[in-house]
Amino acid sequence: MKKTLSALAPFIGILITLAIWFVICRLRLFSPYVLPAPEKVFQSFLKMLASGEIFEDVLISFARVCKGFFIAFVLAFALGMFRILIPSSEKYYNSIVQFLRNVPPLSLIPLLILWCGIGEMTKTVIIVLASFFPMYLNIVKGFTGCDKKLLEVGDAFGYSKLEKFRHIVLPYASADILVGMRIGMGYSWRAIIGAEMIAASSGIGHMILFAQEMSRTDKVIVGIFVIGIVGLVTDKLFGIALNRLFKGNGENGWN
Repeated sequence: MKKTLSALAPFIGILITLAIWFVICRLRLFSPYVLPAPEKVFQSFLKMLASGEIFEDVLISFARVCKGFFIAFVLAFALGMFRILIPSSEKYYNSIVQFLRNVPPLSLIPLLILWCGIGEMTKTVIIVLASFFPMYLNIVKGFTGCDKKLLEVGDAFGYSKLEKFRHIVLPYASADILVGMRIGMGYSWRAIIGAEMIAASSGIGHMILFAQEMSRTDKVIVGIFVIGIVGLVTDKLFGIALNRLFKGNGENGWN
């Protein structure tokens, strides 16, 4: 019985939220223009599915996220590896990393538009800036937090720095790397939606902005739900794939 309730708990929460939404609309606490009824939003969702426009926008945004996320991960991993192999190098670039970490990526959009226009380059840079820092910080945490006793074992076997990194540090840090990747993926979705609202003619963010300009609150809500669903599915699939790849080493990072 407890297992059944535990499995149904997320659906019960969703049903309660929909019921509250339905009651609010029935009582007309808000104008239908501000908060359309659930059935109106669902009808708009079905129409967008039938026309195929929602799939096109999702695929465009997803492709942008994957591209920017991959570039950010490669850069974060390379810099993190450089940090562990040459520890003294950190003092030369750490202040720059900390400075850029505190600059919101969306604040750079006007400058990036001047430099790169409103093409794909601007959106890719925004995603890289948004997802790089959580991945880099978690990668460094994993690399620098390796048990010193394990490193001493590597010394006893005559491992070089690169061999210790490959056989000891990297497996030990896998859980932290996965946590950073999970956070970075979420930041990527947040960044691309904001970027598409400002500097794009396609994608989910542009769809939401266009719906707002056309006073279609129902489509705006559909876009919000689609973002959440796509992000949730991506997160779950990404977690399952990586847990299998690392054979459970990253389990604590994907609860």
